[in-house]
Amino acid sequence: MRTFPGIEAVTAHFGPSAVTIGKFDGVHQGHRAVIGELRRIADARGLESVAITFDRHPAAFHAPGQAPPELVSTRQKLELLATTGLDATVLLHYDGGLAGHTAEAFVRRYLVDALDARVLLVGHDFRYGAGNEGDVEMLRRQGEEHGFEVVVVDDVVPEGGRRVSSTWIRELLDAGDVAHAAELLGHQPTVRGIVVHGFKRGRELGYPTANLSPESEGLIPADGVYAGWLVDGGVRYPAAISVGDNPTFEGVRKKQVEAYVLDRDLDLYDHVVDVEFVERIRGMERFDGVEALVARMAVDVERVRELVS
Repeated sequence: MRTFPGIEAVTAHFGPSAVTIGKFDGVHQGHRAVIGELRRIADARGLESVAITFDRHPAAFHAPGQAPPELVSTRQKLELLATTGLDATVLLHYDGGLAGHTAEAFVRRYLVDALDARVLLVGHDFRYGAGNEGDVEMLRRQGEEHGFEVVVVDDVVPEGGRRVSSTWIRELLDAGDVAHAAELLGHQPTVRGIVVHGFKRGRELGYPTANLSPESEGLIPADGVYAGWLVDGGVRYPAAISVGDNPTFEGVRKKQVEAYVLDRDLDLYDHVVDVEFVERIRGMERFDGVEALVARMAVDVERVRELVS
């Protein structure tokens, strides 16, 4: 997949193309259904399949402080989009210049002039242009004028009449239900970060952990103990993962992510690793002393072994 960092980076005479537009936060099953249909149409008509996305949630520009936390970083999003088979992604910086485009100016600059769009796939609630002035009906009229077809894609509704959405996945992660979140995402919820030095309490207890820097990427699920994987340099290791402040000890910062790789003592300091969450084992608990904590950790590790080894 080619990645164009801005519309100006799109090569001259690119296209003709089939295009979809969205935040693609998490690149979940709903997004993948749209991209799958986009690729089918592009392949049938000999077009380039292209996704236009943004480097942040539009609400982060329009209403700072009210934007929802992102499921993945921009880097993670681009990596996930690359697994979908797209020919190209255009990554736009969401700022006042972009937000100020009229609906007509947006269509002409981004779809017609830059990408030579012949097909555009959107959801039924798609809005665009300054003040969200554009909707699907306006887009269809512009398509007739500029020579592209508008295809409206149905929502993916796996259960209970609720469509797959980033909002729903955030709710699941906030509740610690990483297994259900993974079903909706189509991949494991993942946090990426640099392994930093901690208090080394895990090592003293016989369970050395890789401590992720607070500046990690990806939405951290609810406090608790999880079964999952630690991925370093493409190698995946089964791991028991702790999220939270570890109330048995004082001075542990909130939302600490620690991963104990089963039966391995690896030197991971300064490595950038992925921590993948498979299933929540329990919530975060306070124990009456180190002995009780170590006994429970042994039980947790065996449960992790059952789930992922």
